[in-house]
Amino acid sequence: MPAATPAIILAAGASSRLGRPKALVEWNDETLIELAVRQLQESGIGEIVIVTRSELAVDLLPLVSGSQIAINPNPEAGRNSSIQVGILSLMKEKGRTPQRVLIVPVDRCGWNSETIEKLLVQNQSCTPEPAGHPVLLYEIETVLAADGDASLRSLFNPEKITAPGIRLNIDTPEDVEALP
Repeated sequence: MPAATPAIILAAGASSRLGRPKALVEWNDETLIELAVRQLQESGIGEIVIVTRSELAVDLLPLVSGSQIAINPNPEAGRNSSIQVGILSLMKEKGRTPQRVLIVPVDRCGWNSETIEKLLVQNQSCTPEPAGHPVLLYEIETVLAADGDASLRSLFNPEKITAPGIRLNIDTPEDVEALP
């Protein structure tokens, strides 16, 4: 596993259907942002960038020790705009473009550290099945060159690998109530 693989946690969405920030949803005595950071750190990921909106940054700061927060000034532009903000933040920090990066939507929380371990031994872009996330991304330049509202699926076709996890997507209050 390349120790230098960074992760970008996407937490800039408006959460309009849920009515509150997804990153602050509690599940098993921790928020989804704390869960994501902890599992990434337990997997040996040393560099974590959390991309969020400005009004949520103050709430996240005390929850994400050892992680960097980057602000997406225009999260309404689309999810890819947040990925771009995260990659640019990593580039600024490292002084170079990362070879690959884990993309971790905070609301797709059905993975664990074993899922990450299975992803990190891959040499191509891939997603774990059945969870579907996180995504191991190699097409950095393609993502940077795309529009902010471009979907990753429209930019490349990741390999699907078998890895532990369950498919979860937190969008509504009913999704939160149904968490296992």
